[in-house]
Amino acid sequence: MVRSELLEKLLQAHPHLPRHAVEPALDTILNAITTGLAQGHRIELRKFGNFTCKVREARTGRNPRTGEVISVARKQVLRFRAGGHILERLNRPTAPD
Repeated sequence: MVRSELLEKLLQAHPHLPRHAVEPALDTILNAITTGLAQGHRIELRKFGNFTCKVREARTGRNPRTGEVISVARKQVLRFRAGGHILERLNRPTAPD
């Protein structure tokens, strides 16, 4: 699902709200999550999951094709851990077709 599809789902779920009110609200939520992660905070969305940033320190690696030694810079990686509610829904048995 992309942002525009999420926006359409929100508009369908809340038809009494105008698009010009829902779109900035969605942007605010996504910006708050992004800003929090950039500042090193943990983002927890109950019944959905947790987002955290982990730091991968700089290291020396190798190009697998040539064997050349290369330096890999320090970087942050995003981690997501799904909550129990979403895991339960994902692993729910489905009815046979």
